[in-house]
Amino acid sequence: MNTRPFHSLKLWIDADACPLPIKQILFRVADRRQIETVLVANQSMAIPPSEFVRRMTVRDGADVADDRIVELMQPGDVVITGDIPFAARVVDKAGFAISPRGELYDDRSVHDRLATRNLMEQFRAAGVDTAGPKPLSQKDVQTFANQLDRLLTRLLSQ
Repeated sequence: MNTRPFHSLKLWIDADACPLPIKQILFRVADRRQIETVLVANQSMAIPPSEFVRRMTVRDGADVADDRIVELMQPGDVVITGDIPFAARVVDKAGFAISPRGELYDDRSVHDRLATRNLMEQFRAAGVDTAGPKPLSQKDVQTFANQLDRLLTRLLSQ
């Protein structure tokens, strides 16, 4: 008989673009907190042996993994993504979204970030050179780990 506590909360990872250091944190968190963690991608990937971690491979195409996560997630689930429009969809479905840099998106912040992203896209379309994101730093990884821990502690104590 399995005596582990049951948590209906799931972690969903937009895995195609998720950096390896972030995935490694998520694998440890899944086992330590006994939370089902699903990596969704349009290519197969290695995952550690764990009863809490699984992968889901979807067909190739723009937003196919995002669409699948939004279809399957439940309110209160946590999604890891750096994709702002996708994060907005998660928040609109009453989920929580965290970027690999540790930014927690809520209803206000995700729509502010979406507006900024759209403005930058207009600048790029007009030929303005905008710098891309900086490489993921160790500080970003630590910020992510701390944000994830705070959110899960809050959600699992409710």
